[in-house]
Amino acid sequence: MNRKMSGGYKTFNAFNILFLTILGLVMFLPFLNVIAQSFSSSAAITSGKVTFWPIEFTLINYEYVFSDASIWRSFAVSAFITVAGTLVNLVATATLAYPVSRQEYVGRRIVVLLVLVTMIFSAPLIPNFILIKNLHLMNTPWALILPGAISAFNFFVMHSFFKQLPVEVIDSARIDGCGELRIMTSMVVPLSKPVMASLGIFYAVGHWNAYMSALYYIDQPKWWPLQVKLKKMFETDDISIDPGASQFSDLAFTSPEGIKMATIMIATLPIILIYPFLQRHFVKGLTLGAVKS
Repeated sequence: MNRKMSGGYKTFNAFNILFLTILGLVMFLPFLNVIAQSFSSSAAITSGKVTFWPIEFTLINYEYVFSDASIWRSFAVSAFITVAGTLVNLVATATLAYPVSRQEYVGRRIVVLLVLVTMIFSAPLIPNFILIKNLHLMNTPWALILPGAISAFNFFVMHSFFKQLPVEVIDSARIDGCGELRIMTSMVVPLSKPVMASLGIFYAVGHWNAYMSALYYIDQPKWWPLQVKLKKMFETDDISIDPGASQFSDLAFTSPEGIKMATIMIATLPIILIYPFLQRHFVKGLTLGAVKS
């Protein structure tokens, strides 16, 4: 049955659409400018002609990025930190959140309270630095992964999700002789794809954008993640040149802006491309069809 919309509702709806469209454009235009500069010539960039469309279209900026071993080394470091870190985060968060969400676990209130304390009071930088140093994690990717293995906020999100699981599903698995580990891997995790996908993308974005921790704990260029590499490029205009790639010399020293923009695009695309594949899990029902009444 179609209900007739009032004039006020139509006006409000039109205003919302207009406002959200303008807001979306304001957020997208800077990104569009980065894309345009990455495909523009150095002369067009330095003269300020590039806005939202490439001027003097060229692929030399991307040719440089693809030929620079230091950028790809930083890309590989970021990829390893993101993949390994997200896996560690999800496993650690789930293995803590699941037992705490079960009523039969006697000490669950104490564990929740301890996690809540870490959420309110975080350790200062110097004790963290000393801990990382004493654990011999300095100048290794694990310094960016292990200290933040469990996010308190994400723990509470996953804990709430697990509490919503039907008790009948867990009890039926126990009756069939499944242990707690088998229940978690075979029943709980498959039913929890929405929360796993949501928290996974949050963890992955955090690892991919790792910056401050990398500055504190990593001082060897070979272990710099991509964000630190970008920072060094923007800070000093230090664009490395392969001795065998003389065709890039003038480009790097006269106008490195195009190279920086191309590197930003390379650093941004992986997360943009992964997100659509996980988005569908955000709105899925958690236990749709698990229990028939």
